[in-house]
Amino acid sequence: MRRLVVIAAAGLSLAGCSSMSFDAFKSAPPTTTVQLESVPPGAEALASSGQSCKTPCSITVPGNDFSVTFTLDKFQPATVPVQVVVNPGDFTTSATVTATPNPVVAELQSLKPARKQKPVKRVRKPKPAAAAAAPAAAESPFPAPAAAPAQ
Repeated sequence: MRRLVVIAAAGLSLAGCSSMSFDAFKSAPPTTTVQLESVPPGAEALASSGQSCKTPCSITVPGNDFSVTFTLDKFQPATVPVQVVVNPGDFTTSATVTATPNPVVAELQSLKPARKQKPVKRVRKPKPAAAAAAPAAAESPFPAPAAAPAQ
């Protein structure tokens, strides 16, 4: 009977170990705060990680590279890539995350207005040569050109 109790206790303790997870000992992935600015201010900043805000603002990002797209009415959109470096740390130091560039600054270029088309000039039809040549011949000191002979 004693053996049966020992075997049952050993079996239950092993079953309890198999369901135990070490995920509780893992720390959350490190994050960093990145400042977002634009010239002119007030642009909508959308990170590829899904976060957005109106500049100037800051966002908290996980430890992987991303890009930020800045948009503002009457300005061309601008995209700035951001590189994130994670130093994992060890038993004595915690993990650190740095983002380059920080702050992320985008200078937005204004949209150029569409060029206005100049009106098309209409070409006047010349007057018939016979009617125009008669008064001009009377006033001109030069003789009128001779007509070409018919063939």
